[in-house]
Formats: sequence, C-alpha cells, structure tokens
Amino acid sequence: MRARRWFGRGEVAIGRMWEGWVSRHPAEEQNPMDENPRRRRDVEDVIGDCAVYEPGLGRSTRLPMQQAARTARRTDGFVWIGLQNPDPEDVMHVAEEFRLPALAVEDAISAHQRAKLEVYEDLWFMVLRPVRYVDKDEIVDVEEIALFVGRHFLVSVRHGKTDVLTRVRKELDGGKLEASQRGPIAVLHRIADLVVDEYAVVATSIDDDIAEIEQQVFGVREGDHTERIYKLKREVLEFRRAALPLGEPLLRLTQGSVPGMDQDKKARQYFRDVHDHIMRVTDEIERQDSLLSDVLQANVARLSVTQNDVAMRQNEDMRKISAWAAIGLVPTGIAGIYGMNFENMPELTWHYGYYFALSAIAGISVGLWALFKKNDWL
Repeated sequence: MRARRWFGRGEVAIGRMWEGWVSRHPAEEQNPMDENPRRRRDVEDVIGDCAVYEPGLGRSTRLPMQQAARTARRTDGFVWIGLQNPDPEDVMHVAEEFRLPALAVEDAISAHQRAKLEVYEDLWFMVLRPVRYVDKDEIVDVEEIALFVGRHFLVSVRHGKTDVLTRVRKELDGGKLEASQRGPIAVLHRIADLVVDEYAVVATSIDDDIAEIEQQVFGVREGDHTERIYKLKREVLEFRRAALPLGEPLLRLTQGSVPGMDQDKKARQYFRDVHDHIMRVTDEIERQDSLLSDVLQANVARLSVTQNDVAMRQNEDMRKISAWAAIGLVPTGIAGIYGMNFENMPELTWHYGYYFALSAIAGISVGLWALFKKNDWL
C-alpha cells in the first residue's frame, strides 16, 4: 500500500528508474518505500519462489517480492508467490501488496481449515489439504495449502512439508504444463489434481494395512488387535475430514457457477475429471471405515468367544480338582481317625480292622470316582 503512494502519473518512469537502481545495486536490493527492512528480509526467507510466467516462455522469470505486485498488474501472464510455513506478519505483508480479502487472509494464517472455495470480487480463495501416509506408524499426516487465485497472480501459503507446489513449479519450468497460456486457473487445477492423486495413494496404503489386520483377526494366531484397529479407524477419519469437503468446491467449478468458469468449458472439463477422482476416493474411504467397523466387531466377538472358552476350561478344571479333592478326603479322614491313638478305640484291637479300613477307603473312593465320572466331572 505504501508503494502506491510513490506512483502517480509518472508510475512507469519512476518504476523503470527504480528497477535500474536495483540492477546497479544488487547488494542493496530493498524497497525504499518499506519502512521495515527487517520484515522484508523475513518475508523473502519464507518465500519458496516468486516468479512471473509469461505466455510463450519456456521458463519462468524470477523476481524479488517488491516487484511482484507491480508485475502482476501489467503482465499478460501471471505471478506466483509461494509462502512456506509463514508467520502472520509475512502473510499480512503479501496481503497488503495484493489487496487480499481480510477474512481469507485470516483463514490462511490460522490454518486447520476444511477444504473449501470462497469467491470474492476479483479472486478466489481455495483451501486444499494434502495428505501422506506414514506406513511405519500407520499415521495419516494432513497438511494444508491456501491459494489466492487472481486473474494475473497466484499466492500460495503452505503449512507443512508437502511437495505438491514444488512439483507443479517444476512442471511449469519444464514446459510440461502450459499454464502460462491459461493462467492461474490451470495451476489451481494441477495442484488439485496432484492432491487428489495423493489421496488415491494413501487409500491404497490403508487398504494394505486393513488386509493385514483381517489376516491377523481371522488367522490361526489369537490376540487382541483392538488398539491397532481403533487407531487405524481414527486415521481413516482424519483422512475423511481432509478429502470429503473437497468434493463440493470441485463440483462448483465443474458446474460453472463460479465467476470466471462459466465461459471456460475446457477448464471445467479438467476439474470434472478431478471431481470424479475425489468422489471415488471418498467412496473408498467410506468403505474402509465400514470395513474397519466390521473387523473391530469381529475382533471383539472373537475375543468374547476366546474368553468364554477359557472360562469353560477353568470351570472344567475346577470340577476336576473338586472331584479329586473329594476322593482324596476319604482316605485322609479315615486315616486321621485311626491316627488319633486313643486307648479306648475298640477297632484298634480288632484282628481285621486294618483290612476293613483299607477296604472302606478303596470302596468309598471308587464309588465317588464312578459318581463323578457319570456326571462328567472327571
């Protein structure tokens, strides 16, 4: 906003003088209108790239941040400024240069937004949530990209480590993406396309882990897999939160209800393809969530059956122990009685007393054994 005060009727002439001064003083490449040079350097630190893409050029032309807004107003192509994990002050500075909507800037700063598309008078604000699957830990890592799409500029704010934006820039510089002919909308399409492609990769990786869990639950080896199933189910839920809301913005772009898309049938066809892909991914996520719920119930049921089997075996063991204890009580009781050694016990002087005691022990024990055996206690 401060720079615009310097440019009145002689904007072009003064601009050329300033660019010539910068070229002669590369070590002092600062905007004299910036009252805070330290903030300028901080902004340059978080800018992954700042370039202009002109029609017909094979590669982009890099330029400093202070020239980006002026170039965007006079170029036939577009300027792309990429901010990487910026501070709020960095985003606010770029917002001042490009006159970005305050509410959209607030969303770009705070992050943790759901995928969405907001349309303002002369630009779009779109939030995408790339994901990657850490197979080692079975974690869905969700990141965020905020995009301000104007007619001749694109400002991207990246939260996380996703390489989607870097890949798109390489395609632009390599001539694989003719975005310079169609403008920022083509870049937006390619970014959304790569994000949805990553969704498909993550869905495939989750499918592999679900198949492994199924083998464990229904396999020969017994065990409690509840914790792993529940953890993966939560990751699928995070994946669903990232992917599912993207369907509605893409649908709006395919229907031509967004200003700027109503006349661009070719772009709508491209976004329709991405919308088809996201719908397949969301269907796959719903299937995975339902499958994990079924596997979780099956695991709980199998654990219940196992616990019941253990309880039944314990009951059987207790019956057997009780039966043998009852049988062992007979000789213990008889031997205990005749081991008291009282003088007035008539059986002590009986000639057949010893044989009678042994016969009683054997007879009663065999009788108890037969009774327990008949009742399936032994």
